[in-house]
Amino acid sequence: MTPLNIPSGLKDEMRLWRRDFHKYPERGWTEFRTTAKIAEQLAECGWPLRFSKDFLRAEDIMGRDIDVGKEKSRAMAQGADEKLIAEMGDYTGLTAELDAGREGPVLALRFDIDCVECREAKDERHFPAREGFSSVNDGLMHSCGHDGHAAVGLALARLLMDERKRLCGKVVLIFQPAEEGVRGGYAMARGGVADGADYFLTMHLGLGRPTGSVVCGMGGFLCSTKFDAGFAGVGAHAGAEPERGRNALLAAASAALNLHAIAPHSGGATRVNVGVLRAGEGRNVVPPAALMKIETRGEDAQVAKYVYGRSMEVLKGAAAMYGVSLTVTKQGETISAESDAELAAAIAEAARASEGVTRIDEYGKMAGSDDACWLMERVQRGGGKAAYIGIGADSPAGHHNERFDIDEAAMDIALSVLANSALLICGRKS
Repeated sequence: MTPLNIPSGLKDEMRLWRRDFHKYPERGWTEFRTTAKIAEQLAECGWPLRFSKDFLRAEDIMGRDIDVGKEKSRAMAQGADEKLIAEMGDYTGLTAELDAGREGPVLALRFDIDCVECREAKDERHFPAREGFSSVNDGLMHSCGHDGHAAVGLALARLLMDERKRLCGKVVLIFQPAEEGVRGGYAMARGGVADGADYFLTMHLGLGRPTGSVVCGMGGFLCSTKFDAGFAGVGAHAGAEPERGRNALLAAASAALNLHAIAPHSGGATRVNVGVLRAGEGRNVVPPAALMKIETRGEDAQVAKYVYGRSMEVLKGAAAMYGVSLTVTKQGETISAESDAELAAAIAEAARASEGVTRIDEYGKMAGSDDACWLMERVQRGGGKAAYIGIGADSPAGHHNERFDIDEAAMDIALSVLANSALLICGRKS
C-alpha cells in the first residue's frame, strides 16, 4: 500500500486541538464545549453530523446526574458556540459520516472525549502547567489521554476528507461521551451508531507502553459494574441517647472492609474498589446516612457475576447488622471483548507503513475496562470485525495521576496508523 502523507501543518493543528481540550476538561455527560468544538471543526471540513440527541435513548443512559443548563452556560462561557450548544440539545457526543460515493465497506472509528475527576498538578515540572494549558476547571483533568483521542479523531477527519478520492464505502466517526465510569458506551451501541459497520476500530494512547509501540489488537478487558450504595440510618445524640441511633457510617465502614476481603475466583481475575465513602454530620451525632461509590471487575462474565453478587451480599449483611436500610444504584457497566485477529493483522500491515512506529505487537492484554467493548460486541454480533488498538505514549506518570501527560509525538503515530488502516480497509482497489 502507498501510505497516506500527513502534512506537518495538520500535526501542528492536532497539538493545538489537544491542548485546547486539555485546558477545558469536561466530565462524562457534560462535554458540551468539547462536543461543540469537535462539531465546529468537522462541519468546517465538510462532514455531515448527527448529535447524540438524535439516537440516544434515555433508558440506556447510565450515571447521568447533571444540571444541563449550568453545564451549557459554563461551556459557552469557555468559548463554545451558542448555536451549536442549542443544536445538540441535552446530550453530548456526536457522529459524522463520510460517504465516498463508491461501493465499499463501512468503517466505524470511535474516540472518547471525557475527562477524569481529579486535580491537575500546577507546578513548573508539569508540562501542561509550564506551557499554559493545564486545566482551568477545578477537580477535572484529562489524565487518561482522551484529549489526545479527540484531537486524533479531528485530524483523521481532516485527512480522510482531503484524501476522499482514494476511498470507497463509508467512514463513520463516533465521538463518545462518558467513557470514564463506563457510562456512555452502552447507550451509544444501543443507539445504533456502529450498526451496519463491517469494521470497527478504536484506540487508546499510553497504557504504560512507550512511544513508538503499537498493539494492533487488544483483548482481555475486564467486565465491570460501577454502583453507588446508600445507607440510611437514624440520627441521634451520641452522648445522651446513642441507643436510639442507627449508625450508617459503621455499616458503610464494615462493608468497605469486607468488600475488599471478598475471596478471589478460580476462574479468573477479580477486582473490587471502594473509591468513595462519605458519612457523618457532626462529632456528637450518630451518622444517619452514608454513601459509597464502588466498582467491581471480573475477567469474564461468570467471574464478574460472582464478584458483583458477593458484593451485594456484603452490603446487605452490613445493613442488617447495623439496622439500616440499603439502596444500590447502578452507575455504569461494561462487558469484555476480544479484537479480531484478522483485522489486527491488517492493522499491523498499516502500522508497518506508518511513521514513528518502532515496535508492533499483533495482540496485547488490557488490564482495565473500556465501554468500547459494547460497540465491539455489537459490530461482531452483526457479522463485522472489531479491533482495539494500543498506541504507546511516554508519560511522566500513570493514567489518572495528577502528573499524567502524553508524549504528543504519539498522536502523530496514532493518526498515521488509523489513516493507513482506513486506507487499507476503504481504499479504492483500482
